[in-house]
This record gives sequence, structure tokens and C-alpha cells, in this order.
Amino acid sequence: MSSRAFRIISVVTTLILLGGMASAAVETREFTASAGGTLELNLEAGGGVVVKGDAGSAITVSYEADKNSKIEFRESSGGLEIITSYTSNGRNQSSSIEIEVHVPSRFDIELDSMGGSLTIEGVDGNFRGKTMGGALVLHDVRGEAELKTMGGNIKLTDSDLDGSLKTMGGPVLFENVVGDVTGSSMGGNVRFKNVVRRSGGTATPPRLDDVDGTTDTVQISTMGGAINVDDAPEGANLHTMGGDIRVDDAVRFVAAKTMGGDIKIKSIDGWVKATTMGGDIDVNVIGTGGDVELTSMSGDITLVVPSGFSMEFDLEIAYTRGSSQDYKIITSYDVKELATREWDYDKGSPRKYIRGSGTVGGGQNRIKIRTVNGNIEIN
Repeated sequence: MSSRAFRIISVVTTLILLGGMASAAVETREFTASAGGTLELNLEAGGGVVVKGDAGSAITVSYEADKNSKIEFRESSGGLEIITSYTSNGRNQSSSIEIEVHVPSRFDIELDSMGGSLTIEGVDGNFRGKTMGGALVLHDVRGEAELKTMGGNIKLTDSDLDGSLKTMGGPVLFENVVGDVTGSSMGGNVRFKNVVRRSGGTATPPRLDDVDGTTDTVQISTMGGAINVDDAPEGANLHTMGGDIRVDDAVRFVAAKTMGGDIKIKSIDGWVKATTMGGDIDVNVIGTGGDVELTSMSGDITLVVPSGFSMEFDLEIAYTRGSSQDYKIITSYDVKELATREWDYDKGSPRKYIRGSGTVGGGQNRIKIRTVNGNIEIN
């Protein structure tokens, strides 16, 4: 073989070896364990972790890591500590780490991660800790949890759990859950579906009104952003700190509140309570309907009711001194109007009022509407 041919073969061999090093192989380790032990996840270099409960009495870890990071294991009495770290010191370090752990079905988990998702499935235990970024997904779990992510989704399904799950940014979904567990997000929708407290009552996300809902009621609470609901056959309980609310079709009731945005309910056969601190409200009542209470601190309110709908009106428009002062109650119904002459100084900006009252068809359903610097229209 010529020296030139030998050099070519050597270069090719080196490239193949480097390519093999670049794509880390999956490795597997097994450790002895006992039910009730603890899995500690100290992830300085982060990493995505999946933990699954098994009927056995061992811990099996399958993992892969890139060349920038390493994984270490420290056995303890009945448990295991998994540590990820960087292979060198420096700024702007990054890693790619994936870990899957199989533990006895009754096991505790402690998390301290610089970034990465955590999934727990089929485990009964105490789950505690935080990740600096990544989703928290819990399925078929039992016990207590105090888990937090600084940015990521939270999903809890088919579980029996107490405690709290928190994210600083991302949606939260609880579905088919029993227990006194709370879910919160600083920047995403919090939605509960079939969530029941230990007392037997229906659980609700934070900041929602206390209404007569069921486990199938659409319940959404968010710190900011729009809420859109297509169908709510068991009612809707909705709250956003800032954004529009839209409901296409609802039965039984809609309770909706936004700190800044429009509310549009396209079809509701039931009672309505809708409040916005700044925006328009548009509601269409169908069927037998129910009581209607609509409040806007600045906007127009439009209500459409079925023909022959039995109502008692309690309407009020407040207009401030600096406004156009030409607001109206617009309706073909017989509404008695009363306009105040003196300015009211008790509620901030000086204001006067246009109030409307009246009864239609016996007054079975109460229609209470309040707005500031806006029109009221009833069709």
C-alpha cells in the first residue's frame, strides 16, 4: 500500500470516529432500590427527564449526553442521585441531555434543574423542586407535589394529588384529577376539566368567581391574554387580567371577567354575568335564558334577547364631565328613563347618570346593565 493511500484511509477513519463521538449513544445503568426511596435530580447542566413507575425493586436509567456535559450517579440507601454537569468551565455553555428513569411505583422525587422538562408517570410519592425552564407533565400520579417551572407548560392528568404546580409562563391544564392541588401561571391560561376537591366539591382555577358549576364546566383563568371558548354545554367560568373574551355557544351560564378587553357571547341559553374594566360587551341570549348582569367601566353594551323574553330592566349609564355626554339607552322596549341634573363627585371623576327601568312580560328575568361613557342597546 502506498503512503498516500494510507494517509487517505487514516483521514477517513478519523472522520468516522469523530462522527461517532458527536452523536452520543444511549447508555443504561441499573441500581438497587426499595419502595419509598428518593430519586434526586441535581441537574447543573439541565436535561430532559422522564420518570416512570414500575412494579420492580430496581432503578433503571437510560441516558444520553453530548460532549459538553456528563452524568454521574450516587447511590443512597434505597435511592439514587443523578447529577449532570458541564465538562469544562466557561461562559455561554449549552448541553443536550435526555434521561429516562424507571423507579419502584412508590418513590419520592426531588428536582433541582437549571433547565429541562420533567415528566412523571405512574408514581406514588412526594414530588418537590423546580426547573429554570421546561414543561412539567404528570400523568397517573398519586401523593403530594410542590413543583415549579420558571417557564413552561404544566399538564396534570388522571391523578390523585395534593399540593401545588406553578409556572411563571405557560398554560396549565388539569384534567380528571382528584385532590387539593392548585395550578397557577403568571403568563398563560389555567384550565380545569373534571377536577374534584377532597371535600367532593368542584375545583376552580385561581381568581374565578364562585359559581354553581359542574366538573364539565369550562374553567379558564389567565394573568393576561385572550380567552376563546367554542362550546360550553355545562357553562363557562372565565377570567383574564387583560384581553378579550369570546364564547361562541354556551348553556346554563357564562361568568366572564376581564380587566381590559371586549366580551362577546354569541349564544347563551342561561344566565350571564360579564364584567370588563374597559371594553365593549355584546351578548346574545337564546332559549329560556336567565338573569343578565353586564358591567363595563368604559364601553358600549349590546344585549339581544328572544322574542317574548320576560324581563325587568335596571339600566344605568354614567357619563363623566370630560366626555361627549351624548350617550343613550337604545331599545324598542318601553323603558322609563330618568336623567340626573347634579354632578356626582363620590366616584372619582364628576359624573351624571341616565337610568332606565321597566318590565316586560311579567319581569321574570332581571336585566342589570351598568356602563360608563358608553351606550346601552337592547334588541
